[in-house]
Amino acid sequence: MANTETALKEALTSIEGATGVALVDYTSGMALGTLGGSKTFDLNVAAAGNTDVIRAKMRTMEHLGLNAEIEDILITLSDQYHLIRLLKGRGGNGLFLYLVLDGRANLAMARHQLKRIENELEV
Repeated sequence: MANTETALKEALTSIEGATGVALVDYTSGMALGTLGGSKTFDLNVAAAGNTDVIRAKMRTMEHLGLNAEIEDILITLSDQYHLIRLLKGRGGNGLFLYLVLDGRANLAMARHQLKRIENELEV
């Protein structure tokens, strides 16, 4: 089992194209840990903003009567991918992993590796 710091390091170093990663509480919008980012890309601001994305999607699913669970949400920009993965089990309720990728990333592999990291994460 990996702690938050180890999981974030694993995501940033093992996922090709990863430029930033955060573990976020979407009930408060607070990042519990961040790694990467830059002077021009504040992971704390992005993490807080993405809590609104999750809340909006959950609200919409509720209005539609959908009982499925969100695995991940992908936001595609012209030069980046933003991957939001909601955590399941072992105290992960209300948390998500947020991964920022550059354009050279393999999305299928990034999703697969982020799921593996989630499974090893002990919150």
